[in-house]
Amino acid sequence: MSDVKEVVLEYVQEEYLEEDDDIEVTYDTPLISGGIVDSFSMVSLKRFLETRYKIQIPDAKATPEAFDTVENIMVLLKEFGVE
Repeated sequence: MSDVKEVVLEYVQEEYLEEDDDIEVTYDTPLISGGIVDSFSMVSLKRFLETRYKIQIPDAKATPEAFDTVENIMVLLKEFGVE
């Protein structure tokens, strides 16, 4: 699971942080409630996960809570057999 976790963390860091940001994103950093990922970015993150891991995440499962931390994303991915 750690490889998947690292991929998700790196994607968030590369896509949503600016080079001059002083924010350190970890597995437990609030992404949505912390203002790092907005609703539009959440859609692109969902698409990335679906493409990368060849899964389909129903909109009902793609909630702000499910995408708020890398840990929460891992719980969601596990539901689809991605570990």
